[in-house]
Amino acid sequence: MSGAWCSVLPDRVRIREVGPRDGFQNEPEVIATEDKIRLVELLARTGLKRLEVTSFVRADVIPQLA
Repeated sequence: MSGAWCSVLPDRVRIREVGPRDGFQNEPEVIATEDKIRLVELLARTGLKRLEVTSFVRADVIPQLA
């Protein structure tokens, strides 16, 4: 890579997976708890250091995270 913009790039980045939290709440149907657990377990096995799995919300507002 070349160009002045390369000099401002960080040496490293942190990746935070938010799919189980942010993604599930946008699904039109409720996802089975067993399926949510399985996805989180698979993501955890990838070596991710940061994994957001849920939010503390009322079940009547966002049932997918209940």
